[in-house]
Amino acid sequence: MLKKRVIFTLLYDHGSFMLSRNFCLQKVGNLRWLQKNYNFSQIAFSIDELIILDVSKGERDQDKFCEHVKALAEDCFIPIAAGGGIRDLELARKLLNSGADKIVINSDLKTNPKLIELVAKEFGRQCLVASIDVNKENTVWIQNGTEKLDLSAREWLAYVSQELPIGEIYLNSMENDGTGQGYRLELLDLLPPSVSVPVILAGGAGKYHHLIEGLLHKKVNAVATAHLFNFVGNGLELARDEMLNEGIDLPRWDIQTAKNMKNCCANSQ
Repeated sequence: MLKKRVIFTLLYDHGSFMLSRNFCLQKVGNLRWLQKNYNFSQIAFSIDELIILDVSKGERDQDKFCEHVKALAEDCFIPIAAGGGIRDLELARKLLNSGADKIVINSDLKTNPKLIELVAKEFGRQCLVASIDVNKENTVWIQNGTEKLDLSAREWLAYVSQELPIGEIYLNSMENDGTGQGYRLELLDLLPPSVSVPVILAGGAGKYHHLIEGLLHKKVNAVATAHLFNFVGNGLELARDEMLNEGIDLPRWDIQTAKNMKNCCANSQ
């Protein structure tokens, strides 16, 4: 049986990292700010995966995004998933060569399903994360929340999970996004009863109680938070301790031993 996971999501926009509330973005800082305030070589002991999403509007600088993924991957030993604006196999290759372990795809699930097949054929379906944004009317939006699909969320989740070669689903509530008021758990009722791929629940986590609430749901394999301030400092470490104390089946890291090994490796270079 798979262990539960805690995931941190970073939102990237033209070289800056952002806060999002109901898909309205606010600039927080650049890569230097992020590295100063979020030492991922240390935070990595408190999370199980990092997701980096390019939410830039307009023309994207794909090479610059790959450079940011590479810089974060160099300081982080946990798996990284990256996506946003992936329109062809070449960009998927670039992101994987930049240190990503998985590719996150949203709009092209609808606009270019052939790409999903190509990525799965070359890298394996376990490499693909299907990102799905759902609003309070249970409709699905793509293109950074600007275009509505003509299928219901229930229909879309059934199609994506059963017809496309994906490895997991990143299910995000647009209504709860960035509010810190907790996950919209009723979204999980929209999943097919027999969904066989892992589900990441996102949108709304503001404290560790929300993470626990999400992870206790039988359909949830992982929870994600994208709020850069709710878990600042040692917030993620404390949240993980609380989750383990509550009996959540997370991987247990020997943090001090891992830190000592990392320091030894750094000193020997």
